[in-house]
Amino acid sequence: MGKTIIQQARGHGSKTYRVRPKAYIYRIQYPNLGTIGKAKIIDLINSPAHTSPLAKISINNQIFYVPAANGIYQGQEIEFGSNKIETGNVVQLKDIPFDARIFNIEIRPGDGGKMIRTSGSSAGIVKRNEKSVTLLMPSKKEVDLDPNCRATIGIIAGDGRTLKPVVKAGKKHYMMKARNKLWPRTSAIKFNAVDHPFGGGRGKRIKSKIAKRNAPAGAKVGHLRPSRTGVRK
Repeated sequence: MGKTIIQQARGHGSKTYRVRPKAYIYRIQYPNLGTIGKAKIIDLINSPAHTSPLAKISINNQIFYVPAANGIYQGQEIEFGSNKIETGNVVQLKDIPFDARIFNIEIRPGDGGKMIRTSGSSAGIVKRNEKSVTLLMPSKKEVDLDPNCRATIGIIAGDGRTLKPVVKAGKKHYMMKARNKLWPRTSAIKFNAVDHPFGGGRGKRIKSKIAKRNAPAGAKVGHLRPSRTGVRK
């Protein structure tokens, strides 16, 4: 008798595949819209759920957490809503010059920052008009946003994170466990036929497989009702 495949087990939400709430106690966000003035960096925090250190910031009796910019320090003062282009300041896109690097960018004004939050990453402004600001993302893709969206000046700290080798499988195990990521991951074709739709390769001769129309959500792997298969000639 076969067992539930990984997609279905993760969807079931047992303790094995459930993220630890403790890892995500810090929520990345900006203070309320209209917040203007000087803020103080209280602390720099190492969060296991994030790839970059987090900055704990206080302004007008509000405390919030954002990815730390490279070069900031504990006790430093930063500004909100001003036109000063200095590392760590939070400025609206319409006031940011073309040569500045920015991160933790809002998709809609007031959402707290949704884009460019990975260590070492940043974006830049390439076009601007009255209705929109165009950003060039690290993927070389261009995105149009509202000029009133906020962003932090600088580059996120933690660049070079991937350059240091992990060395031991045990360290990798705890790195992935902190965010409850599935690791190690086994290729589907290496499974037995009872454990996965791709399993039982019999010599690893990979053939395209089409998921059944009425297959449960966890079993829908491979080609999902394609109009055609095979190499186009």
